[in-house]
Amino acid sequence: MSINEKRIHQFFVLSMLLKGAHAVIECLGGILLAIVSTEMIVRFVNALTQDELVEDPHDFIATHLRTFAQHFSVGSKDFYAFYLLTHGIVKVFLVWGLLRNKLWAYPTSLVVLGLFIIYQMYRYYYTRSLGLIALTALDLIVMWLVWHEYRLMQRVKAISQRK
Repeated sequence: MSINEKRIHQFFVLSMLLKGAHAVIECLGGILLAIVSTEMIVRFVNALTQDELVEDPHDFIATHLRTFAQHFSVGSKDFYAFYLLTHGIVKVFLVWGLLRNKLWAYPTSLVVLGLFIIYQMYRYYYTRSLGLIALTALDLIVMWLVWHEYRLMQRVKAISQRK
């Protein structure tokens, strides 16, 4: 393995560790959303934004947070809880497989990341959120790293089978 390949592998491992940490946070967020009531969310946001709104009643972030919390329905809360939990569990499972060099995890991860990207672009179409563009760009980089690592694993496997 050349120095360049080792460096790419290090980026791959780092990106998987970051994806894994993000997945765990998603799982925790999903669990938290599932057990917290919408009223509790409103109270938390009100407490969080109260001082800022006293200082500036038209504060952009604080007023939007309050509006969001007040219109956050039980159905939305349940959807986000389910989405975060399932999304996180899938990613934890795939990251585990990739870090353990399980060959099935590479193509599965590429398909799953591709589906996430399609969904993110669909959501971008409606929200115009630059955060979704950034997330998609990162996912594309991770996809390339997974693809590169997969090709490397296949070459190593082919060489070991010839011996």
